[in-house]
Amino acid sequence: MTMKSSLVDHVRPVAEKPLNHAGVDRASIVGLVREFYARLRRNERLGPIFAREITGDWEPHLEKMTDFWCSVVLKTGDYHGRPVPAHLKLKDVTEADFDIWLAMFSQTAAELFAPEVASVFVDWAKRIATSLKLAMFFRLADQR
Repeated sequence: MTMKSSLVDHVRPVAEKPLNHAGVDRASIVGLVREFYARLRRNERLGPIFAREITGDWEPHLEKMTDFWCSVVLKTGDYHGRPVPAHLKLKDVTEADFDIWLAMFSQTAAELFAPEVASVFVDWAKRIATSLKLAMFFRLADQR
């Protein structure tokens, strides 16, 4: 092995493995997504925001979010959306809304899964929230 290939091997990120835990499958993720969005729709702040964006049938959104979480946690590759552009068009969302979203999601995951499994979902949710907040709200200050 050459020095160059050895260095490249150490820099290359390790692919994340699917969560392999009893009781974590598409059916359990469907339960998480549906319970979370049922709560979200009742939330006085987030409910109206989602109601403006998702009019009528919620099934396509629930299926898309199930595919998303299956792709994130189980590495199924089912999700093919573009979350950043979808969120950039939401002009009435604030950074604080992500804290509400995360708290609700964390509570739902904690109620439906064992602590070690819920923590995997919550860790991913934190990363996702951070990424979306950066995309939506971070702007370099004008240097002039």
